[in-house]
Amino acid sequence: MEHTESHPFDGKAFVRHLTTSPGVYRYFDAEDELLYVGKAANLKKRVGNYFLKPPMDPRIASMVSQIARAEVTLTRTAGEALLLESQLIKSLKPRYNIVLRDDKSYPYIYLSGGEDYPRLAFHRGAKSGPGRYFGPYPSTFAVRESLGLMQKLFKVRQCEDSYFRNRSRPCLQHQIGRCSAPCVKLIEVDDYRSDVRHAEMFLEGRSSAVIDELAGSMEKASAALNFERAATLRDQVAALRKLQAQHFVQGASADMDVIACCLEGGMACVSVLFFRNGVSLGSRDFFPSLPTDASVSDVLSQFIAQYYLERQVPRELVLSDPVEDVDVLAGVLSEHAGYAVSIKTSVRGERARFLEMAQRNASAALTSRLASRHTLLARFDDLQKVLELDATPRRIECFDISHTRGEATVASCVVFGPEGPEKSHYRRFNISGITPGDDYAAMHQALTRRFKKVVEGGAKPDILLIDGGTGQVAQAMDVLRELGVEGVRMVGVAKGPGRRAGEETLVLAESGRTLHPGTSSPALHLVAAVRDEAHRFAISGHRRRREAARERSTLEDVAGVGARRRAALLKAFGGLAGVEAAGVEELMSVKGIDRGLAERIYAMLHP
Repeated sequence: MEHTESHPFDGKAFVRHLTTSPGVYRYFDAEDELLYVGKAANLKKRVGNYFLKPPMDPRIASMVSQIARAEVTLTRTAGEALLLESQLIKSLKPRYNIVLRDDKSYPYIYLSGGEDYPRLAFHRGAKSGPGRYFGPYPSTFAVRESLGLMQKLFKVRQCEDSYFRNRSRPCLQHQIGRCSAPCVKLIEVDDYRSDVRHAEMFLEGRSSAVIDELAGSMEKASAALNFERAATLRDQVAALRKLQAQHFVQGASADMDVIACCLEGGMACVSVLFFRNGVSLGSRDFFPSLPTDASVSDVLSQFIAQYYLERQVPRELVLSDPVEDVDVLAGVLSEHAGYAVSIKTSVRGERARFLEMAQRNASAALTSRLASRHTLLARFDDLQKVLELDATPRRIECFDISHTRGEATVASCVVFGPEGPEKSHYRRFNISGITPGDDYAAMHQALTRRFKKVVEGGAKPDILLIDGGTGQVAQAMDVLRELGVEGVRMVGVAKGPGRRAGEETLVLAESGRTLHPGTSSPALHLVAAVRDEAHRFAISGHRRRREAARERSTLEDVAGVGARRRAALLKAFGGLAGVEAAGVEELMSVKGIDRGLAERIYAMLHP
């Protein structure tokens, strides 16, 4: 076969044939791995900056030196280029781009619809149910806090429908004054709907209108000599005014987010203060992954594009630093939202105070994150010294086994790097085909399944931690030997005397030596943290598997008994115990159950 020599990428020649249209460009390395995605209002001019105007900063120079090929996608407008760039960064996660690592959906408050007695509830996920959704809120704590206030102020039910329909007397929430007990009709439908309407107005930010209405009702009740009702309304108005004083922000627009970024030590923190309808909903900190030498402007621009193009956008964004192409960004957000969105950096008065608050939050959060990161790096360095490694380990994996007397055995594998736990690489293995309670066999099966992936080209750990002593370590050694995996330092973590933390023994697989680093050892702190995380991950997986197995009905094993027939049987006999006590003739009395099927059911339940 003729060998074809690869040629370095000619960036100048590539730029020479580019158009001046807006679009998105992508750089790939020799292994065809995506290095970078960028947008441009003028592709020829923007891409030319990489190849026609040296020198450049170290980060860009390093990336350009690795480029083996480039691609472009033309768009009609700069706004379309911004959208496409954001989508590609989030889906492909290029090495040299800033990536916002936050895919969790945000929580809402859900007010059900189509009922005489609607409920307020915490909600996360698809908004498919009838009713209204208020939010999103920055955290589950903010939602829980708001729901607690709703209970105190308006006494709207929050219980599940199944619980609500089966009540015969008021629950504890009514007894402590947090629910008007619609389940047992202690409140008329019209009065309850009035409470729901007030709660809805409050969640919309119209607390002043609610206070005015309640104050009017209080005066009418007082004039009618209904002093008990007037006193109740008086207390409700007082509580609302107190809450309004705590949460209403003078000078805040109806919908505004204040965003500050702090950059230090190769890490970034973006802190966001959320305001909706003039009410502060709290704050949240984000830590996007970013390449070396990224600027605050870059971080803010990418954060806004990636974060708000998938969420409801407020009408005003206040930023700590200016960003490039701010007009394009505002235009895209406005089109996405369906109303005008303004982006401001120079603000005065209350907005300046909010911005200062966001900057302090970002700085404090980043300081805390850096401190924990430095601690973790020090532990990795100490582990290198304790284990006498040639270099600081980059990937640690730990395995653990969990079961209850051999039932529902689950093995866990957790992964740690110098940045901390890498949860996207965690794995669980449901163990089967072994003698119940045989931890050695379970460990052997889990390790075999994991390291077959290594043989096939998957990521290989630098250190493999095994929760256990020489027996578990021997199983791990056998697996790696059978699969031909080399270059993995294996360490057993045996519990110390009295199972006291800090007295663990490290068992080195290759030499058989044992180490006792002691309670003050940073390396042992790291090992213990990884081991404890593997233990937690295994137990949570085992509990879910065990509960799923126990919730599974024996009827599911009977051929011909689907979900509908199973439900009919359980309903007819009041549960599985009733089905087990029934004879063949009684089983046949249930619609859809003939003699043959009844006999099969009886045989399955009476082996």
